[in-house]
Amino acid sequence: MTEPRTPGEHRLGQLAEPEKEVAAGTRTIVVGPYLTRRRRSPGADADGQATNPRPPDARLDEATGLAGAIDLSIVRSLLAPLASPRPATYIGSGKVDELAALIRAEEIGLVVMDCALSPVQQRNLEKAWGAKVIDRTGLILEIFGRRARTKEGTLQVELAHLSYQKGRLVRSWTHLERQRGGFGFLGGPGETQIEADRRMIQERMTRIERELETVVKTRSLHRASRRRVPYPIVALVGYTNAGKSTLFNRMTAAEVLAENMLFATLDPTSRAIDLPHGEKAILSDTVGFISDLPTMLVAAFRATLEDVVEADVLLHVRDVSHGETEAQAGDVAIVLRELGIDPDDTRRIIEVWNKADLLTPEDRERLAGTSSRTESERRPILISALTGEGLPELLSTIEQHLSTGRLTYEVDVAPENGQGLAWLHENTEILDRQTLESGHSVLRVRLVSGKEPRFLNRFPQARVL
Repeated sequence: MTEPRTPGEHRLGQLAEPEKEVAAGTRTIVVGPYLTRRRRSPGADADGQATNPRPPDARLDEATGLAGAIDLSIVRSLLAPLASPRPATYIGSGKVDELAALIRAEEIGLVVMDCALSPVQQRNLEKAWGAKVIDRTGLILEIFGRRARTKEGTLQVELAHLSYQKGRLVRSWTHLERQRGGFGFLGGPGETQIEADRRMIQERMTRIERELETVVKTRSLHRASRRRVPYPIVALVGYTNAGKSTLFNRMTAAEVLAENMLFATLDPTSRAIDLPHGEKAILSDTVGFISDLPTMLVAAFRATLEDVVEADVLLHVRDVSHGETEAQAGDVAIVLRELGIDPDDTRRIIEVWNKADLLTPEDRERLAGTSSRTESERRPILISALTGEGLPELLSTIEQHLSTGRLTYEVDVAPENGQGLAWLHENTEILDRQTLESGHSVLRVRLVSGKEPRFLNRFPQARVL
C-alpha cells in the first residue's frame, strides 16, 4: 500500500511539471551583501573569494536593474556589508533578523541576493524569511529564460539552468520543495528522490546537448557558406545595455529589439552591411556580457558565441556615458579571454565609444584628450548609435582592419571593357583611379579575401604592388 503524496511530491522516476516563472510584479527586495575588507590579491580576497572592483552602490544599482529587467516590483534595495560570508546564511544573524522584519512588514515575496549562494544558504534564508530567495546566478538565468525567443536560445538557457539546478541537489534536496525561478525546476521533497532527480536532470541535459549539436552543425554550414561567398564577419561585443542592438539597427536598417534594459538581446542576429568602397560584410549582434557572468551560461551559449570566436573583426561597444565604463570594459575582457580571444589584439578589435549624445561638452573634451594620447591602432571611435554620429569613421575603420594583409594590384582596363570595370567596383576596394588620354583606366585595387583567382582570370596582366 502506497502512502499518500503531498501536493509538491512526485513519484520516483517521474518529473513534476515545470513550475511557473517568477511572476512579474512580485514585491521584491534587492540585497547587496558585499565584502568590505580590502583585497589581498587582484581578483580575489584572502579566502579566494572573487571580488568586484566596483563601488558597492554601483553594484547594487546594477543588481536592481537586473531585477527590474523582468518587471519585478522593487520595493527596496539595500546594502548589507559584511567582513566575511557566513556558512549558514551568507550574511550575519543580526542582518537576517533585521531583513525578516522588513520582509514581513512590506509583504515581500522575493529576495534577490546579489552574490553566489550555496544551496544550504539559500534554503536557510528562505526558512528565516518565509519568502523565495534567488542569488545573482539564478536572477541572470531567469532573465535569459524570459528573453529567449528562438528554439536555439531556449535550449541553451534550459541547459544552463539544469546545470545550475543539478549542482544544487548536492546535500540539499529539500530546496526543491519551493520553486526557485522560471525554467524547469523540479518539485517534491524527500531524500529518496535525490538520485532520481539527478538522473532525470542529467538525462534531460543529454537530450538538450544532442539537439544543440544539430544547431552547431547548422551554424557551421552557414559559416561555411559565408566563407564561400565570402563575406568577412564583424561581431558586436560589449557589456549589456551598451547600445549594441541600436548600433546594429543603425548600420543594417534592421529592427532588432533595442531597449534601455539589461539583456534586451539574447538570440543572435546577422545582417549584411555595405562598407565605404563597396565590399560587403556580415554584422552579427550578440548577447551582452556582464560582471560575474555564470560560467554555465558561457558554456551553454558557446554555440552562439562561436560567431564571436570566428569573427574577422570585433567591435567592442562601450557606453562611455556610464560611470563604470572602465570596469565594464574589464568584465568584457574577462569573457573574451574565456572564449580564447585576446582583448588586446588591436588588429582584430576596434573599441567603439558609444552614446556620445549623452556626453557633456566637458566629457567630450576629456575623452578626446584620452583618445589623442592613444596609439593610432588602438584609437577608439566615438559614436552615437542613436544619432548616427561617427558612423562613417567607424565603417572606414572596419574596412581598414579587414583589408590588413590583403594584396593590392594595379590594373589597366580598356574603355570598351565596361563589364570588367563594373566587376572591379563590385568585388574589390578601389583605392585610386586615373583615366589616361587613350581612354584606358588605371586602377589601384585591394582584393576582397578569396576573390584573387577570379580577379586574375579577368585581369591576367594585373601587377602586384
